[in-house]
Amino acid sequence: MKKPEQIDAVALLPELDKILFELLEGLSLNDWDKQTIAPKWKVKDVAVHLLDGNLRTLSMLRDKYYSEKPDAITSYSDLIDFLNRLNADWIKATKRLSPKVIIDLLKSSGREYCDFLATLNPNDKAEFPVAWAGEQASKNWFHIAREYTEKWHHQQQIRHAIGDEKTLLEERWYLPYLDTSIRALPHHYRHVKAKEGEVIKFTFLGNTEKSWFLHYQHGWELMNATHQAPISAVRIKDSDAWKIFTKGMKREEAIANSKIIGDQKLAAHIFDMIAVMA
Repeated sequence: MKKPEQIDAVALLPELDKILFELLEGLSLNDWDKQTIAPKWKVKDVAVHLLDGNLRTLSMLRDKYYSEKPDAITSYSDLIDFLNRLNADWIKATKRLSPKVIIDLLKSSGREYCDFLATLNPNDKAEFPVAWAGEQASKNWFHIAREYTEKWHHQQQIRHAIGDEKTLLEERWYLPYLDTSIRALPHHYRHVKAKEGEVIKFTFLGNTEKSWFLHYQHGWELMNATHQAPISAVRIKDSDAWKIFTKGMKREEAIANSKIIGDQKLAAHIFDMIAVMA
């Protein structure tokens, strides 16, 4: 058996930003107003949310400035409610910004954002844990990989809205997204019982076939490889996986588009998994 290795996403972030800028600069005014897969957000709203991510990271993590603090966070749902309020306030406040202003701000803040993340020691403790993976404390490499998934899936929401999804499904961009997101599986399956030694195989189908395994040994562990034959296996299209993990596709549709072999109930839990703060 082989456990997943540390993800190095920091060098990809400036390049991911570069293709975002190229994308946004080619949009028409009508494109900026198109509805995305996120029910409350149009293309412009997603773009300014990406800007907010840059500015919040620089303000809180680099400058140690925390102006807005929640009243009382006693649960994960309290945290989500707080973040949703922050997001809604920001979207409302930036309605007056033009596309050009948004792109210019994304470029300037993006450079500082990427430069800052590159200064972090990958193995030091991150300021914020990756909560959707069930961690109480995370290392910086996982925090940076989580940041990559945020930038990846929001850019993909824009691309989906304008009919240009294929670029980010190329393995160079998609595999780091998937390799990070899939690490939510053990936490997601924490209440699912199985017999000792049982294995579930998860395969994602696109330009190349990529698989991960959950192995049950007093709890679930994520593996890159195993010699143990799986009792259950699920095959999911790349074009569907990111939507499943970001609440962009209904469970019934995702199951209908996928193939499950063996124990149907055991494998199907993945269709409820979310790898974002939602």
